Amino acid sequence: MVELRNIDTEQPNVRSMHIDSLSTLEMVRLINEEDHRVAEAVAQVLPQVAQAVDIIYERIHRGGRLVYCGAGTSGRLGVLDAVECPPTYGVDPGLVIGLMAGGPPAFVKAVEGAEDSVELGRQDLVNIGFSAADVLVGIAASGRTPYVLGAMDYARALGAPVLALTCCRNSELSRHADVTMAPVPGPEVITGSSRMKSGSAQKMILNMLSTGVMVKMGKVYGNLMVDVKASNEKLYQRAVSIVCTAAGVGEKKAREALEKSGYSCKTAIVMLLLDLGPEEANDALRRADGHIAAAIAEA
Repeated sequence: MVELRNIDTEQPNVRSMHIDSLSTLEMVRLINEEDHRVAEAVAQVLPQVAQAVDIIYERIHRGGRLVYCGAGTSGRLGVLDAVECPPTYGVDPGLVIGLMAGGPPAFVKAVEGAEDSVELGRQDLVNIGFSAADVLVGIAASGRTPYVLGAMDYARALGAPVLALTCCRNSELSRHADVTMAPVPGPEVITGSSRMKSGSAQKMILNMLSTGVMVKMGKVYGNLMVDVKASNEKLYQRAVSIVCTAAGVGEKKAREALEKSGYSCKTAIVMLLLDLGPEEANDALRRADGHIAAAIAEA
């Protein structure tokens, strides 16, 4: 109990002490007011987030992987960010990996005791062949989860960069990391329910990490997700829309270019903008390290 009282995410919130006696509208208004504090907290740690993005990009650019590791809500948020990268940016499913205490079953049902095992955190990294070429992001709102600390120590022992994402100041996680991102949005509306403001802060930063890295990898042209894979009808229509917008053409020309390019938005866009065939467009993209803007500038 003494330890919990010293953790930021476990502090009582004086503004919500009587939430159980409020009307429904007053209750949700209070929650909304507290949520406004999340973005402010994230803004305070943007330099550390930018540093983390650069570290992750450098590792991935050299052939490494990004691995998220967490338990409970933190673990689920890491898994969520990881699984959304392939359909959004067309990356290999093994490039961004989300690990959580208790494994896949824990995503929908808590696995008792899993987060308290230091050894389990280490073993999960061993199981995916984690190496010094990769980068680990340990996620724990409380900043003290043994499962996450075990994984972080194993990664550091291998010589891999280790990043921490927590919602507590001066946490144990920060002492095991090279860079710590610690937004502190204040006490939760429901004391200790870190799935609320802390979870929102973590989600915002995870969005920044993966999005920032994908932008630097050339997966974005302007603000368009040009490496989207047309794996269903909605994504095919999105691909057509992206090509129309980026190349300034109508749907007919966009569809024709996509068909010729094997449904690669990037190739289709370069084909249309530079009046090239598919092979020539792919060559231009290879020379530009996958960046459309650089390929156009070179031409």
